[in-house]
Amino acid sequence: MAGGWSRDGAVQDQIDASVEDAVQQARSNLPKGESLTHCEECEKKIPEARREAIPGVRLCVQCQEEIDNENKAAGLFNRRGSKDSQLR
Repeated sequence: MAGGWSRDGAVQDQIDASVEDAVQQARSNLPKGESLTHCEECEKKIPEARREAIPGVRLCVQCQEEIDNENKAAGLFNRRGSKDSQLR
């Protein structure tokens, strides 16, 4: 149930939009094209098993983990400013 000046279903619309944004972001981060044999960041050899498992891979596991951790830390706030999520 929405309150104030918002219409019924507005909260669900906001949740749906947040989920759709997250799905779009995840899809845009998927690697594309041919896998590299060496990491773009550190130049270490990327194992054959990783290149076969993830088509288009460009980073070794260690460099990918560092980037994932940086992105995780940056995504810990609610961009849409949901009052409900700020109270938790």
